[in-house]
Amino acid sequence: MSKVITIDDVPVYVTQPKTGKVKAGLILIHEIWGLNDHIREVSDRYANEGFIVYAPDLLSHTGMEEKASRALQEDLFNPKTRNAVQPKIREFMAPVMSPEFARLTDESLKRVFEQMYIDPKVNHKIGVLGFCFGGTYSYNLAVAEPRLQAAVPFYGHCDHKTDELKAIQCPILAFYGENDQTLASQLPDLENRMSKAGVDFSYRLYSGCGHAFFNNTNQYAYNEKAAKDAWKRSNEFLNAKLTQ
Repeated sequence: MSKVITIDDVPVYVTQPKTGKVKAGLILIHEIWGLNDHIREVSDRYANEGFIVYAPDLLSHTGMEEKASRALQEDLFNPKTRNAVQPKIREFMAPVMSPEFARLTDESLKRVFEQMYIDPKVNHKIGVLGFCFGGTYSYNLAVAEPRLQAAVPFYGHCDHKTDELKAIQCPILAFYGENDQTLASQLPDLENRMSKAGVDFSYRLYSGCGHAFFNNTNQYAYNEKAAKDAWKRSNEFLNAKLTQ
């Protein structure tokens, strides 16, 4: 059962359990490639697990989604073409690099949260889960929204200082690939900052895979073993934190 609604000019893909029985709410944030078929399919999978899912299209106003072809994604992850495609990637990424974009996106996510929060089926039980771009904004929402009850960032970047992290009131379970060297190398520092801030933070680092290992539409990034394990662990975590 799915539909598209609009929350303050942001299109949101909404899907809920076919049974109609909702465990809790889940905000699902897409990769930098936008709200594509892959993200809709992931939203549907979590809905089938009992969650009502709001997947906002946070790039709909940028024009990026028209450029986010499957070929561009694969060229970025293909070792033979990665270097050659970098200029195109920098051009593609330009609309999301400004502080103003980040501010507006954080505000949009807060409004999506508020809309979900008043849904009686959700009963004020809301988590957030996101991939890459969405993983980063999952951390942002956890900092900004004290009513959030669980956060599951997949290979997201978190540059918040310790004092900012103290605002987080929910547990966080994060997923990373060992070969995603930039993010993986930052994990000890992130874990230390989270500990100092008193945040219930844990992460899973998968060997033999890199960035976007959960994306089964990308032949160069997808790692089936890691993706299946992360799927299982994310569901267990969300059920434990949102359905008690």
